[in-house]
Amino acid sequence: MKLFGKLGTTAIALTACAASLTTAQAQDGYFAGKTIEIVVPFSQGGATFVSAKFLEPFFEKHLPGNPDIKVVDRPGGGSILGANWFAANANSDGTTILFTTSSTANPYVLGKKEVKYDLASFRVAYSHPFSAVAYTSPATGVTKAADIRDAKIPLVYGGIAAAASDLPGLLSFEVLGLDVKSVLGFPGRGPVRLAFERGETTIDYQFTPVYLTQVKQLVESGKAVPLWTGGSVDADGHVTARDPIAPELPSVYEVYQQLHGKAPEGIAWDAFEAIASVTYAFGLSGYMPADTPQEVLDIFDKAVADINADPEFIEASKKVTNGARLAKGSAAEPLIRKALKPSDEIRSYLIKLLTDKYGVKF
Repeated sequence: MKLFGKLGTTAIALTACAASLTTAQAQDGYFAGKTIEIVVPFSQGGATFVSAKFLEPFFEKHLPGNPDIKVVDRPGGGSILGANWFAANANSDGTTILFTTSSTANPYVLGKKEVKYDLASFRVAYSHPFSAVAYTSPATGVTKAADIRDAKIPLVYGGIAAAASDLPGLLSFEVLGLDVKSVLGFPGRGPVRLAFERGETTIDYQFTPVYLTQVKQLVESGKAVPLWTGGSVDADGHVTARDPIAPELPSVYEVYQQLHGKAPEGIAWDAFEAIASVTYAFGLSGYMPADTPQEVLDIFDKAVADINADPEFIEASKKVTNGARLAKGSAAEPLIRKALKPSDEIRSYLIKLLTDKYGVKF
Protein backbone atom coordinates (compact mmCIF):
# COMPACT_ATOMS: atom_id res chain seq x y z
CA MET A 1 0.00 0.00 0.00
CA LYS A 2 2.86 2.33 0.80
CA LEU A 3 4.42 1.60 -2.58
CA PHE A 4 1.09 2.15 -4.29
CA GLY A 5 0.73 5.41 -2.40
CA LYS A 6 4.13 6.59 -3.52
CA LEU A 7 3.44 5.56 -7.10
CA GLY A 8 0.06 7.28 -6.96
CA THR A 9 1.63 10.47 -5.65
CA THR A 10 4.29 10.31 -8.34
CA ALA A 11 1.67 9.73 -11.02
CA ILE A 12 -0.36 12.70 -9.82
CA ALA A 13 2.76 14.86 -9.80
CA LEU A 14 3.72 13.74 -13.31
CA THR A 15 0.17 14.38 -14.54
CA ALA A 16 0.20 17.88 -13.02
CA CYS A 17 3.61 18.53 -14.55
CA ALA A 18 2.41 17.35 -17.96
CA ALA A 19 -0.69 19.56 -17.68
CA SER A 20 1.51 22.49 -16.73
CA LEU A 21 3.79 21.86 -19.68
CA THR A 22 0.79 21.56 -22.01
CA THR A 23 -0.56 24.91 -20.76
CA ALA A 24 2.84 26.54 -21.11
CA GLN A 25 3.28 25.14 -24.60
CA ALA A 26 -0.21 26.34 -25.54
CA GLN A 27 0.60 29.81 -24.26
CA ASP A 28 3.94 29.79 -26.05
CA GLY A 29 2.18 29.61 -29.39
CA TYR A 30 -1.33 30.70 -28.44
CA PHE A 31 -1.64 33.37 -31.14
CA ALA A 32 0.48 31.62 -33.80
CA GLY A 33 -0.99 32.20 -37.25
CA LYS A 34 -3.78 34.40 -35.82
CA THR A 35 -4.75 38.02 -36.44
CA ILE A 36 -5.78 40.28 -33.57
CA GLU A 37 -8.16 43.07 -34.55
CA ILE A 38 -7.79 46.22 -32.46
CA VAL A 39 -11.05 48.12 -32.84
CA VAL A 40 -10.62 51.89 -32.46
CA PRO A 41 -14.06 53.57 -32.37
CA PHE A 42 -12.72 56.85 -33.79
CA SER A 43 -11.35 58.06 -37.10
CA GLN A 44 -7.66 57.88 -37.89
CA GLY A 45 -5.36 60.65 -36.67
CA GLY A 46 -6.59 60.96 -33.10
CA ALA A 47 -4.76 59.91 -29.94
CA THR A 48 -6.47 56.52 -29.74
CA PHE A 49 -5.49 55.50 -33.26
CA VAL A 50 -1.97 56.93 -32.82
CA SER A 51 -1.52 54.99 -29.58
CA ALA A 52 -2.91 51.77 -31.07
CA LYS A 53 -0.50 51.97 -34.00
CA PHE A 54 2.37 52.78 -31.63
CA LEU A 55 1.69 49.68 -29.54
CA GLU A 56 1.02 47.42 -32.53
CA PRO A 57 4.59 46.17 -33.19
CA PHE A 58 5.31 45.64 -29.49
CA PHE A 59 2.31 43.37 -28.99
CA GLU A 60 3.20 41.53 -32.20
CA LYS A 61 6.65 40.99 -30.75
CA HIS A 62 5.72 39.95 -27.22
CA LEU A 63 2.44 38.03 -27.53
CA PRO A 64 3.05 34.27 -27.84
CA GLY A 65 2.99 33.13 -31.45
CA ASN A 66 3.69 36.64 -32.75
CA PRO A 67 0.23 37.37 -34.17
CA ASP A 68 -0.51 39.90 -36.88
CA ILE A 69 -2.06 43.01 -35.27
CA LYS A 70 -4.59 44.89 -37.35
CA VAL A 71 -5.83 48.29 -36.14
CA VAL A 72 -9.30 49.00 -37.51
CA ASP A 73 -11.10 52.33 -37.12
CA ARG A 74 -14.88 52.22 -36.63
CA PRO A 75 -15.87 55.87 -35.98
CA GLY A 76 -19.33 57.20 -35.31
CA GLY A 77 -21.58 58.31 -32.50
CA GLY A 78 -18.70 59.62 -30.41
CA SER A 79 -17.34 56.03 -30.19
CA ILE A 80 -20.69 54.41 -29.38
CA LEU A 81 -21.13 52.78 -32.80
CA GLY A 82 -17.75 51.06 -32.65
CA ALA A 83 -18.33 49.92 -29.06
CA ASN A 84 -21.78 48.58 -29.96
CA TRP A 85 -20.26 46.68 -32.87
CA PHE A 86 -17.65 45.20 -30.54
CA ALA A 87 -20.29 44.07 -28.02
CA ALA A 88 -22.21 42.28 -30.77
CA ASN A 89 -19.35 40.81 -32.79
CA ALA A 90 -16.15 40.44 -30.74
CA ASN A 91 -14.44 37.08 -30.37
CA SER A 92 -13.70 36.06 -26.77
CA ASP A 93 -10.43 34.30 -27.58
CA GLY A 94 -8.29 37.43 -27.41
CA THR A 95 -8.42 38.15 -31.14
CA THR A 96 -10.79 41.15 -30.87
CA ILE A 97 -9.96 44.08 -28.59
CA LEU A 98 -11.81 47.37 -28.13
CA PHE A 99 -9.18 50.08 -27.63
CA THR A 100 -10.88 53.23 -26.44
CA THR A 101 -11.15 56.15 -24.05
CA SER A 102 -13.72 57.75 -21.77
CA SER A 103 -15.64 58.60 -24.95
CA THR A 104 -16.95 55.08 -24.53
CA ALA A 105 -17.07 55.11 -20.72
CA ASN A 106 -18.97 58.38 -20.27
CA PRO A 107 -22.08 57.50 -22.32
CA TYR A 108 -22.20 54.20 -20.42
CA VAL A 109 -21.93 55.95 -17.05
CA LEU A 110 -24.59 58.48 -18.05
CA GLY A 111 -26.97 55.78 -19.30
CA LYS A 112 -27.36 57.06 -22.86
CA LYS A 113 -30.03 55.10 -24.70
CA GLU A 114 -27.78 54.49 -27.72
CA VAL A 115 -25.39 52.41 -25.61
CA LYS A 116 -25.75 48.68 -26.28
CA TYR A 117 -22.63 47.55 -24.41
CA ASP A 118 -22.02 46.70 -20.76
CA LEU A 119 -18.59 48.24 -20.28
CA ALA A 120 -18.31 47.26 -16.60
CA SER A 121 -18.61 43.59 -17.57
CA PHE A 122 -15.78 43.73 -20.11
CA ARG A 123 -12.37 42.39 -19.14
CA VAL A 124 -9.37 44.73 -19.31
CA ALA A 125 -6.37 43.51 -21.30
CA TYR A 126 -4.13 46.56 -20.73
CA SER A 127 -4.19 50.31 -20.24
CA HIS A 128 -2.03 53.02 -21.81
CA PRO A 129 -1.78 56.13 -19.60
CA PHE A 130 -2.16 59.63 -20.94
CA SER A 131 -3.61 62.98 -20.06
CA ALA A 132 -4.66 65.96 -22.14
CA VAL A 133 -3.05 69.31 -22.85
CA ALA A 134 -5.07 72.46 -23.46
CA TYR A 135 -3.54 74.99 -25.83
CA THR A 136 -4.70 78.14 -27.58
CA SER A 137 -4.02 80.21 -30.66
CA PRO A 138 -1.48 83.04 -30.45
CA ALA A 139 -4.21 85.19 -32.04
CA THR A 140 -5.95 85.25 -28.65
CA GLY A 141 -3.04 87.22 -27.19
CA VAL A 142 -2.81 84.67 -24.37
CA THR A 143 0.74 83.70 -23.41
CA LYS A 144 0.07 81.63 -20.29
CA ALA A 145 -2.76 79.90 -18.46
CA ALA A 146 -3.37 82.74 -16.01
CA ASP A 147 -4.21 85.07 -18.95
CA ILE A 148 -6.94 82.89 -20.44
CA ARG A 149 -9.83 85.15 -19.33
CA ASP A 150 -8.23 88.08 -21.19
CA ALA A 151 -8.37 86.55 -24.68
CA LYS A 152 -8.67 89.19 -27.41
CA ILE A 153 -10.86 87.01 -29.62
CA PRO A 154 -13.61 84.50 -28.74
CA LEU A 155 -12.56 81.13 -27.41
CA VAL A 156 -13.92 78.47 -29.77
CA TYR A 157 -13.49 74.78 -28.96
CA GLY A 158 -13.94 71.88 -31.39
CA GLY A 159 -14.98 68.45 -30.17
CA ILE A 160 -16.54 65.08 -30.93
CA ALA A 161 -19.45 64.87 -28.49
CA ALA A 162 -20.24 66.48 -25.16
CA ALA A 163 -20.88 63.16 -23.43
CA ALA A 164 -17.76 61.57 -24.89
CA SER A 165 -14.04 62.21 -24.22
CA ASP A 166 -14.69 65.96 -24.60
CA LEU A 167 -16.56 65.91 -21.30
CA PRO A 168 -13.59 66.50 -18.94
CA GLY A 169 -12.42 69.38 -21.15
CA LEU A 170 -15.88 70.94 -21.17
CA LEU A 171 -16.10 70.45 -17.40
CA SER A 172 -12.74 72.18 -16.97
CA PHE A 173 -14.19 75.24 -18.73
CA GLU A 174 -17.09 75.13 -16.26
CA VAL A 175 -14.73 74.84 -13.29
CA LEU A 176 -12.51 77.69 -14.49
CA GLY A 177 -15.49 79.89 -15.36
CA LEU A 178 -14.51 80.39 -19.01
CA ASP A 179 -16.80 81.62 -21.77
CA VAL A 180 -16.08 79.08 -24.49
CA LYS A 181 -18.18 78.36 -27.58
CA SER A 182 -18.16 74.63 -28.32
CA VAL A 183 -18.54 73.27 -31.85
CA LEU A 184 -19.21 69.55 -31.58
CA GLY A 185 -19.72 66.75 -34.10
CA PHE A 186 -16.19 66.18 -35.39
CA PRO A 187 -15.47 62.49 -36.23
CA GLY A 188 -12.24 62.45 -34.21
CA ARG A 189 -9.60 64.58 -32.53
CA GLY A 190 -7.42 64.45 -35.63
CA PRO A 191 -9.92 66.57 -37.61
CA VAL A 192 -10.29 68.79 -34.52
CA ARG A 193 -6.57 69.48 -34.53
CA LEU A 194 -6.66 70.33 -38.23
CA ALA A 195 -9.53 72.78 -37.59
CA PHE A 196 -7.35 74.49 -35.00
CA GLU A 197 -4.46 74.73 -37.47
CA ARG A 198 -6.82 76.34 -40.02
CA GLY A 199 -7.90 78.90 -37.43
CA GLU A 200 -11.48 77.62 -37.22
CA THR A 201 -11.10 77.00 -33.48
CA THR A 202 -8.97 78.92 -30.99
CA ILE A 203 -8.67 76.61 -27.99
CA ASP A 204 -8.13 72.86 -28.10
CA TYR A 205 -7.45 69.83 -25.97
CA GLN A 206 -5.35 66.99 -27.34
CA PHE A 207 -4.39 63.85 -25.47
CA THR A 208 -0.71 63.65 -24.67
CA PRO A 209 0.26 61.05 -27.33
CA VAL A 210 -0.95 63.47 -30.02
CA TYR A 211 0.25 66.57 -28.18
CA LEU A 212 3.79 65.20 -27.84
CA THR A 213 4.00 63.85 -31.39
CA GLN A 214 2.02 66.42 -33.40
CA VAL A 215 1.14 69.56 -31.43
CA LYS A 216 4.52 70.31 -29.87
CA GLN A 217 5.82 71.21 -33.30
CA LEU A 218 3.06 73.84 -33.52
CA VAL A 219 4.21 75.21 -30.16
CA GLU A 220 7.84 75.27 -31.29
CA SER A 221 6.90 77.13 -34.48
CA GLY A 222 4.84 79.70 -32.56
CA LYS A 223 1.47 78.49 -33.86
CA ALA A 224 0.12 77.28 -30.52
CA VAL A 225 0.44 78.31 -26.86
CA PRO A 226 0.32 75.50 -24.26
CA LEU A 227 -1.91 76.28 -21.27
CA TRP A 228 -2.49 73.43 -18.84
CA THR A 229 -3.08 69.67 -18.52
CA GLY A 230 -6.04 67.81 -17.15
CA GLY A 231 -3.84 66.85 -14.25
CA SER A 232 -3.05 63.58 -12.53
CA VAL A 233 -4.46 61.68 -9.56
CA ASP A 234 -2.57 62.33 -6.32
CA ALA A 235 -1.93 59.90 -3.45
CA ASP A 236 -5.37 60.66 -1.99
CA GLY A 237 -7.20 59.96 -5.25
CA HIS A 238 -7.83 63.61 -6.19
CA VAL A 239 -6.93 65.17 -9.54
CA THR A 240 -4.62 67.83 -8.11
CA ALA A 241 -1.18 66.69 -9.25
CA ARG A 242 0.67 67.74 -12.37
CA ASP A 243 0.65 65.34 -15.27
CA PRO A 244 3.98 63.44 -15.20
CA ILE A 245 3.82 63.21 -18.99
CA ALA A 246 3.91 67.04 -19.28
CA PRO A 247 5.16 68.19 -15.85
CA GLU A 248 6.14 71.65 -17.06
CA LEU A 249 2.47 72.67 -17.36
CA PRO A 250 0.06 73.45 -14.50
CA SER A 251 -3.01 71.29 -13.91
CA VAL A 252 -6.62 72.52 -14.02
CA TYR A 253 -6.47 72.50 -10.21
CA GLU A 254 -3.48 74.89 -10.23
CA VAL A 255 -4.98 77.17 -12.87
CA TYR A 256 -8.15 77.53 -10.79
CA GLN A 257 -5.99 78.61 -7.86
CA GLN A 258 -4.21 81.14 -10.08
CA LEU A 259 -7.50 82.60 -11.31
CA HIS A 260 -9.51 82.50 -8.09
CA GLY A 261 -6.94 82.53 -5.29
CA LYS A 262 -8.30 79.40 -3.64
CA ALA A 263 -8.67 75.68 -4.19
CA PRO A 264 -11.65 74.53 -6.29
CA GLU A 265 -14.67 73.02 -4.59
CA GLY A 266 -18.33 72.34 -5.24
CA ILE A 267 -20.30 70.07 -7.56
CA ALA A 268 -18.62 71.32 -10.77
CA TRP A 269 -15.21 70.40 -9.39
CA ASP A 270 -16.48 67.08 -8.02
CA ALA A 271 -17.89 66.22 -11.44
CA PHE A 272 -14.65 67.19 -13.15
CA GLU A 273 -12.65 65.00 -10.78
CA ALA A 274 -14.94 62.02 -11.31
CA ILE A 275 -14.83 62.22 -15.12
CA ALA A 276 -11.14 63.20 -15.25
CA SER A 277 -10.29 60.14 -13.15
CA VAL A 278 -11.89 57.85 -15.73
CA THR A 279 -10.30 59.76 -18.59
CA TYR A 280 -6.77 60.40 -17.35
CA ALA A 281 -6.02 57.80 -14.67
CA PHE A 282 -6.68 54.93 -17.06
CA GLY A 283 -6.08 56.65 -20.37
CA LEU A 284 -6.58 54.34 -23.28
CA SER A 285 -7.77 50.88 -22.30
CA GLY A 286 -7.96 47.63 -24.24
CA TYR A 287 -11.19 45.77 -23.46
CA MET A 288 -12.15 42.17 -24.23
CA PRO A 289 -15.53 40.41 -23.93
CA ALA A 290 -16.83 39.38 -20.50
CA ASP A 291 -16.37 35.67 -21.23
CA THR A 292 -12.69 35.95 -22.20
CA PRO A 293 -10.81 33.00 -20.63
CA GLN A 294 -8.46 33.73 -17.74
CA GLU A 295 -5.68 32.12 -19.75
CA VAL A 296 -5.93 34.90 -22.33
CA LEU A 297 -5.93 37.60 -19.65
CA ASP A 298 -2.81 36.04 -18.10
CA ILE A 299 -1.12 36.00 -21.50
CA PHE A 300 -1.74 39.73 -21.92
CA ASP A 301 -0.51 40.47 -18.40
CA LYS A 302 2.77 38.75 -19.22
CA ALA A 303 3.01 40.53 -22.59
CA VAL A 304 2.55 43.90 -20.86
CA ALA A 305 5.35 43.10 -18.41
CA ASP A 306 7.61 42.07 -21.29
CA ILE A 307 6.77 45.20 -23.30
CA ASN A 308 7.49 47.45 -20.33
CA ALA A 309 10.92 45.80 -19.99
CA ASP A 310 11.70 46.06 -23.71
CA PRO A 311 14.48 48.65 -24.27
CA GLU A 312 13.00 49.55 -27.67
CA PHE A 313 9.63 50.32 -26.08
CA ILE A 314 11.24 52.29 -23.26
CA GLU A 315 13.07 54.47 -25.76
CA ALA A 316 10.16 54.86 -28.21
CA SER A 317 7.64 55.67 -25.47
CA LYS A 318 9.61 58.78 -24.52
CA LYS A 319 8.30 60.43 -27.69
CA VAL A 320 4.68 59.34 -27.25
CA THR A 321 4.01 59.32 -23.49
CA ASN A 322 7.22 60.82 -22.10
CA GLY A 323 8.23 57.33 -20.99
CA ALA A 324 4.97 56.17 -19.35
CA ARG A 325 4.54 52.40 -19.11
CA LEU A 326 1.55 50.20 -19.85
CA ALA A 327 -0.64 49.00 -16.98
CA LYS A 328 -1.58 45.33 -16.66
CA GLY A 329 -5.23 44.52 -17.06
CA SER A 330 -5.31 42.72 -13.71
CA ALA A 331 -4.22 45.96 -11.99
CA ALA A 332 -6.36 48.38 -13.99
CA GLU A 333 -9.62 46.41 -14.17
CA PRO A 334 -10.88 46.81 -10.57
CA LEU A 335 -10.05 50.54 -10.58
CA ILE A 336 -11.78 51.10 -13.90
CA ARG A 337 -14.91 49.29 -12.72
CA LYS A 338 -14.99 51.46 -9.60
CA ALA A 339 -14.58 54.64 -11.67
CA LEU A 340 -17.57 53.64 -13.81
CA LYS A 341 -19.88 54.22 -10.82
CA PRO A 342 -19.96 57.95 -9.80
CA SER A 343 -22.34 59.22 -7.10
CA ASP A 344 -26.00 59.92 -7.90
CA GLU A 345 -25.40 63.64 -7.19
CA ILE A 346 -22.58 63.87 -9.73
CA ARG A 347 -24.52 61.86 -12.29
CA SER A 348 -27.57 64.14 -11.92
CA TYR A 349 -25.39 67.26 -12.30
CA LEU A 350 -23.78 65.89 -15.45
CA ILE A 351 -27.07 64.91 -17.04
CA LYS A 352 -28.58 68.35 -16.34
CA LEU A 353 -25.52 70.20 -17.67
CA LEU A 354 -25.34 68.10 -20.82
CA THR A 355 -29.07 68.38 -21.43
CA ASP A 356 -29.43 72.11 -20.78
CA LYS A 357 -26.19 73.41 -22.27
CA TYR A 358 -25.29 70.93 -24.98
CA GLY A 359 -28.63 69.47 -26.00
CA VAL A 360 -27.65 65.89 -25.21
CA LYS A 361 -30.64 63.55 -25.14
CA PHE A 362 -30.88 60.72 -22.63
